[in-house]
Amino acid sequence: MRIKIKKIIASDESIISKKIKVFGWVKTIRDQKSFAFIEINDGSSLANLQGVIDSSNEDFRKIVQISIGASVCLEGEVVKSPGKNQKFELKIENITIIGNSPEDYPLQKKRHSFEYLRTISHLRCRTNTGGAIARVRSSLIYHSHKFFQDRDFLYIQTPVITASDTEGAGELFRVTTLSDLRKDPKEDFFKKEAYLTVSGQLNAEAFALGMSDVYVFSPTFRAENSHTSRHLAEFWMLEPEFAFGDLKDDIKLASDYIKYMAKAALDENEDDIAFFDKFIEKGLIERLTHVVESPFEVITYTDAIKILEKATKKFEFEVSWGLDLQSEHERYLTEEHFKKPVVVIDYPKEIKSFYMKDNKDGKTVAAMDILVPKIGEIVGGSQREDDFELLKNKIKNKGLDLNTYKWYLDLRKYGSAPHAGFGVGFERLIQFITGMENIRDVIPFYRAAGSCDF
Repeated sequence: MRIKIKKIIASDESIISKKIKVFGWVKTIRDQKSFAFIEINDGSSLANLQGVIDSSNEDFRKIVQISIGASVCLEGEVVKSPGKNQKFELKIENITIIGNSPEDYPLQKKRHSFEYLRTISHLRCRTNTGGAIARVRSSLIYHSHKFFQDRDFLYIQTPVITASDTEGAGELFRVTTLSDLRKDPKEDFFKKEAYLTVSGQLNAEAFALGMSDVYVFSPTFRAENSHTSRHLAEFWMLEPEFAFGDLKDDIKLASDYIKYMAKAALDENEDDIAFFDKFIEKGLIERLTHVVESPFEVITYTDAIKILEKATKKFEFEVSWGLDLQSEHERYLTEEHFKKPVVVIDYPKEIKSFYMKDNKDGKTVAAMDILVPKIGEIVGGSQREDDFELLKNKIKNKGLDLNTYKWYLDLRKYGSAPHAGFGVGFERLIQFITGMENIRDVIPFYRAAGSCDF
């Protein structure tokens, strides 16, 4: 019977004396002449399973044929381990070498830099860090769906190819079949210019204004020529939209979601989070626990600017009302001033997107960003403009094509309703929860300016 290592580790002593079959990749081999130890990992847990084979076993000769990284099948009896680091080990009866690994296997038994591991992204999930990230990522995807499904949100799928720029920032990847880009877009496949989506929000709004509560979880694309530790060209976004709600509802839903994710990681990925706490960020468990148990600070953009202007710290980027907050400003607010996540609301309308609802002051919009320590912005959201004429004027004032957004305006024409939503950069969330410094290390195969391998 094949069994995963995770299940063996979690078993009680009733598993002792059972004959099992385990598959995995070799992590270490220690030949002690009269017996040998072999540790394998199958990716199901951080811990390896140790097998012991006696020299009297005819398969003992296979030990010298096995190298680090080889895939094997171990069959034998589960016994109580005399060691302190594991409850059980396998008394090996049979070894089957499935796929050997030559001596030039890139992941030898030593610590490799994250920069090096990015050059072998196809193998880095076999490392302790890579495996832990993959498990936490998988778990948080599951719990993201659970969070919204438990609240009766409908999961919808939005297009990856679009004709509109949700953010109006122009950082788009064009999709074309034309070999000569000077040709009229009407000669192209879609008879118009088309792009990889920067957000599923506009399409999600269409469903929210008919289905009430929906969410999108899909890849998005930004053609930003950025080489920072927090930007990718392709990343995943979680985007809920809900009708009959305002900015306060938006803040509560987003804050509840972040807390839920932190608690899920602490509860469901205990070993992996402990690993990150030990090797990546000391104090990670304490930080995540604080996120779960403490309320987020809510301040206006205007108050944030005042705090930054009074700060004794020198910033590289200017602090002035009307300018967007930079990463260094966001981190100062969360790491040095408040020492916890901060929700900044009511941004100047000039620096925010056209779809956000104006506040009564005529200067700001009903927008919110959730800023967290180490990362900065992790959530961006707003109450959406639900008035037809106001939205139409916003689109025109931003210099956008009204025909492109006609369908979007229709949502305000036919049974408009107040609605709100937000987007979570999922890789930034993984960074925040694991303590990883570089966003390129928390996605299986990263895509960034100058990097499109594997």
